[in-house]
Amino acid sequence: MDALQVIASASQIVSSMIEAIGALEQASRDFDDAPMRVRSLEEFVYELESVARRIKQKHAYKLHDPQLDHQMQGLNGLIDRLHPNITKAKRVVSRSKVKNVAKIIWNSMIGDPLGKILNSMRRDLSWWLESQMLCEQIENVIESTARNIPIRLKVSSEKGYPISYKCAYVRNLLEQDRPRRVILIVGLSGIGKSCIARQVASDPPPSFVDGAVELGFGHYCSRAACHGDNDEYHRRLARKLGKFLVQIGFWQKINDENCRDLEYICCLLQKALYEKCILILLDDVWEQDIVERFAKLYDNGCRYLVTTRNESVYEITEADKVELGKDEIREISKTVLLYHSLLTDEELPDVAETLLERCGHHPLTVAVMGKALRKEVRVEKWEKAIANLSTYAACAPGPISYVNEKEAENAVTIFGSLEFGLEAIPADSKRLFTALASLSWVEPVPETCLEAVWSVLGQEILFSLTVCKLVEGSLLMKDDLDSSYHIHDMVSLFLDTKTNESVKMLLTDSSSEQSTFISPWLFIFGKETVKKVSEQKIELSLDLMDEKQAVITLEAITQAIEEGISTSEFEVSRVGFCRILGSKIARLISDGSHDLVSVAAIAITNVFTRHDYSEYVPLVEDTGAVDKLACILETCEDPLIETSIFTLLANLAEFGSQNTTEKVLQRIPMSRLAALLSPLDEEWHESVFTTLMSLTRAGKSRAVEKMFAFEIDKSLIKLLETGSDVAENNAIVLLKTLYELRGPGNSSLQPGTLKLLPWQARLRLEKFALSDVNSSISPKPQTFEDLIQKLLSYDNKLILEAMQELIPIVEKVEEPKFRDMILQSPLVERLSQLLQHGQTMQKEVKSESAFLLMKLACSGGEPCIKKLLEHSITNELVTMMQCTEAELQDSASTALHNILFSNGGALVLNHIINGGLLERLIYSMEGKSLKSREVSLNCVLDIVEMGNKTCLERMLSLQVMEKVVKIEKVSGGTGKHVIGFLKGISQCNDLTTAERKAMKQQVIKKVRAALKGHKLETRILEAVDAYMSEGSRGSGGSGNRKRR
Repeated sequence: MDALQVIASASQIVSSMIEAIGALEQASRDFDDAPMRVRSLEEFVYELESVARRIKQKHAYKLHDPQLDHQMQGLNGLIDRLHPNITKAKRVVSRSKVKNVAKIIWNSMIGDPLGKILNSMRRDLSWWLESQMLCEQIENVIESTARNIPIRLKVSSEKGYPISYKCAYVRNLLEQDRPRRVILIVGLSGIGKSCIARQVASDPPPSFVDGAVELGFGHYCSRAACHGDNDEYHRRLARKLGKFLVQIGFWQKINDENCRDLEYICCLLQKALYEKCILILLDDVWEQDIVERFAKLYDNGCRYLVTTRNESVYEITEADKVELGKDEIREISKTVLLYHSLLTDEELPDVAETLLERCGHHPLTVAVMGKALRKEVRVEKWEKAIANLSTYAACAPGPISYVNEKEAENAVTIFGSLEFGLEAIPADSKRLFTALASLSWVEPVPETCLEAVWSVLGQEILFSLTVCKLVEGSLLMKDDLDSSYHIHDMVSLFLDTKTNESVKMLLTDSSSEQSTFISPWLFIFGKETVKKVSEQKIELSLDLMDEKQAVITLEAITQAIEEGISTSEFEVSRVGFCRILGSKIARLISDGSHDLVSVAAIAITNVFTRHDYSEYVPLVEDTGAVDKLACILETCEDPLIETSIFTLLANLAEFGSQNTTEKVLQRIPMSRLAALLSPLDEEWHESVFTTLMSLTRAGKSRAVEKMFAFEIDKSLIKLLETGSDVAENNAIVLLKTLYELRGPGNSSLQPGTLKLLPWQARLRLEKFALSDVNSSISPKPQTFEDLIQKLLSYDNKLILEAMQELIPIVEKVEEPKFRDMILQSPLVERLSQLLQHGQTMQKEVKSESAFLLMKLACSGGEPCIKKLLEHSITNELVTMMQCTEAELQDSASTALHNILFSNGGALVLNHIINGGLLERLIYSMEGKSLKSREVSLNCVLDIVEMGNKTCLERMLSLQVMEKVVKIEKVSGGTGKHVIGFLKGISQCNDLTTAERKAMKQQVIKKVRAALKGHKLETRILEAVDAYMSEGSRGSGGSGNRKRR
């Protein structure tokens, strides 16, 4: 929830309090009424305190946000100031009548003390409300400005790394207009390749108008790491490129399904970089084909900085090569040492030159040694450091097999410096660093995982200080944007030598509870060898059925799976957890205590998919699971546990036997499910919707009857009226399912209620509401002629009653008998009159007329539409779309939309095109009313989809795109209206592929011309380009929209 929205309920209470103070001020003149008013005010303050407590509990893990914390402090401060004033007011109004008479005389001389108290309270309340409104206004202004600024990607430079002549050389290559688009920076590990590349990318030449972006690969993304498995290598590479698409804003999030196809991802890469000018840093590349895949992309101004130590990558011929050796880094090594040792040139001992030579001038080694010798000026300490470095290097294990032969000396020197650096940091930090060797560092690791590792070693409160020392010592690198950590590839190699020590520390020498807790984290984020040991630990803790260990394990699984969702191996980990839990689910539920079953339910619902439930539910059916889960729900007050158990029970019903389904329906507390559908419990709605759908699939009409008995349908109807868009959509789907399964005769969705719902809900649900009308027994059945007579009256109430009773007849218009009866009657003529401005100003009558005409057209097809055209219904609907009542505009727009897409809609389209209505609609897109522009644009988009080449050319000649762009400019510039027009062309069935492509090109050309020089130009065109890239593979898909 947004920080500015969580105080909304408090703001409402404060507003009420201000009104109450006004009432109390008036009541202060009537001493009998004043005490009651003060009590009311006191209740407001208690309610305000309750809101503050609820917010603090609900958002306990979000109070680190400075804005939210400041608002909470302001609210608590307001409460603290109100209490003394309430006490004073109570004291004033609680005096006897005799004292009150004396008080009147005294107040006439010195002023009213109660009035002063009230004024003080009013000032406090008004100040608080104004401050909240001001904060919101400021944020909205800043957000509005930010939305209009085009995105420019940025790369952060390495702190303490000076700009060398190599940086200038690389930058000069980028500024030249050269045919080669790739610059290779080659050198040994730790020599500063990435540092130079980041220095250049952090301040790219002006020609890279879209900025710079970094994409790291590492040994993980190589064929060697995949043991020669080409499919696995392609999967890893596709995942990396998918992350890149997210980085540059082409995707909102990783699409796992698309990431399985490398060639498809490369096609998207071509589209994403179309006409972009980005400096792309490809860091630590191990395979030649990675560079080649980028280099062959066309129609963009991108250049590629590539860092590598792999000789095969160096063999790429179409690249400028920049090689780093000792001579190149010698000039900067001293500056690196000065930065990390926090010494000046004058304070640096002469022996420092010897240290630099021993380090080989490698920036990583120099940085680690500099941190270890921070602020140290004694020569003997520096000499000892040099000796220790040599000793540690001599003792360091040799590099692993994939390191090139000529890097062996370089590797052991770096390993030696890391050993020396570890000796210089506090013991706790050293232990944490060693423990981190169990983790697989092929991807950034979230901070919560490091916190979990540290929880085995020390006190939670010391974590920040402990990990900070590792960052300061260049042993860890932190990304502040997403609170994750990564390490240099040579540090990763060094940690590989400490894996066994780490496993011993975390899983062998730790207490049983500590090893139990850390095992699920290592199962997701650990090295492959560590994962196997962790899995054994998890299985053992669940097999022993030691309650405490089992609870710890299950809670850790839930936490770890939530944090691991962004990792490339998440699905593998989830399947692993599913396998472990699935084999033990029966015993966990049947033998476990209520606490154990509760945490097991939470873990299972986080891990299992529908397929998993279908596989493992049969193992649970005969264990008494239903009774036990239902028993827990009887006393449970935690919504998380409740929704998890509800989900588990619903899946037991859906995938279990008939007996299990019956038992679930008998025991499940439907009243609590109905309560969780409250608009205030929005965070649990998705889980409740899923549960109810599972129950309906399992129990069919029996489940539906029980839901109706507990008024689930009424809770859903309330959500339709007051819930969010997502809740509304889910409620419509669920209600439709419930009514279809129940059949005629339901009583919850009456026609009167239906009229209050949004049009989208009404169109999808109205036939179920009408079932009551059909099934109800009227004391005096009315003929069609009777209803027409009521419709012809001037009594709005009778007219509305007639319309409701006519709908069932209109729905049968496809039958010849009913069609002839309706078409020969004055029904259409009368409805046309009711639509006209001069006939009635009753919104409800006009809206119902539009609805009934729409039903007639959709049910009766071409014969009925011809009748509608005879009475100029289309003209009347277009006129109604331009009125000043938003409800009527929506009614007319929705009716015309559905008539256009009905059987016979082509007749309406021809009438719009040939009857002058097209020009009228396009002209209305520039109307003063925002709603008029909206409904006119929606109708134009329908015409695009229904039209043909001639129609589209005519629309373009009427400058429709210029008007669409104007709407974009005043509505924030998301590009959705232009994209809607392009989608209409894609879905138009009367265009050939060539015509569709040509039309799109004309549209985009006109959009570019209309946007040229505007501040929203970049933003809108980026959205359009993204749609064209994403939609090109599916363009030309047909299928008319039946409802919006």
